[in-house]
Amino acid sequence: MELVRTVTAAGVTTVTLHSPANRNALSTPLMRQLLDALAAAVADPLVRAVVISHTGPVFCSGADLKETAEARASGRVPAELLADVLAAIWELPKPVLARVAGPARAGGLGLIAAADIAVCTRAATFAFSEVRLGVIPAVISATVLPRLAPRAAAELYLTGDVFDGVRAAEIGLVTAAVEAEGLDAAVGAYTDSLVRGGPLALAGAKQLLRRRPAESVRADLAELSERSAGYFRSSEGREGVAAFREKRPASWVPAPQETSAR
Repeated sequence: MELVRTVTAAGVTTVTLHSPANRNALSTPLMRQLLDALAAAVADPLVRAVVISHTGPVFCSGADLKETAEARASGRVPAELLADVLAAIWELPKPVLARVAGPARAGGLGLIAAADIAVCTRAATFAFSEVRLGVIPAVISATVLPRLAPRAAAELYLTGDVFDGVRAAEIGLVTAAVEAEGLDAAVGAYTDSLVRGGPLALAGAKQLLRRRPAESVRADLAELSERSAGYFRSSEGREGVAAFREKRPASWVPAPQETSAR
C-alpha cells in the first residue's frame, strides 16, 4: 500500500504523507516508506531540497495507537521507529521544509520540529497530547525542545492543550504561519530560495546550525575560519563567486523541468 508519495520538480522533492484514512498516523509501514523516500532524495544529485507535505485535512495525528496497542505485547512499538525518522530528517544533508495545512499532534510535531523550515496555516492546530494518554513526549523532545521557548514547552507539555498556528510561530515550533490560501506560495518562495544555494554549502550550513561550539572563542574561530577557507577554495565556492561576479545563475541552480513521481 502506498502511504508516502514523492514528486520531484525543479530540484525539489515533495514527500507526501498519504494515509488520510487514519489521519496520516505514524504507522510502521508509513515510517518505513518515509525513510525510503528521504534516502532516495539524498541519493538523487538533482534534488536540492525536500518538502514534507500531506494529503487529507490532517498533517499527522501522531503515533498509530491501534498498532501501538497491538505491538506492546509482541515487539517494537512504532514510537521507537520514530526515532530513526526524526534523525533522518534532522541529519538530512539537504534542506527540509514542512508544509502544514492542518492539525498535527504528538509525533507529528516531532516531524515539524525536525525540519529546517516549517510553514503552517494560521488555523492549523497543534497539541502535545501525550500526557493525556498517560505517556510522555520523550522521543520528539530531541527535535522539539531545541525549537521551543522553555516556558512555552513547559506549559504545552504539561497541559496537553491545543494551540494554533499563530502561537506555533510565536514559540518557535514553525517558521511562519500564513493564511490557508497563501500556504503554497509561501512554501514556493522558500524552496525557490533554497535551490539557489550550493549543494555542499547547504549541507555545510546545516552542520553549522547543529554544531557545538569549541571550549574557547579563539578555538571556535580557528575551526570556523578553517571551514570557511575550505569552502572558498572549493570548486563550488569558486563557481559561486564567479557566477555572482558575472551576474548569472550558478551552475547548480536547477532550471524549471518536468515533474517526476515515484
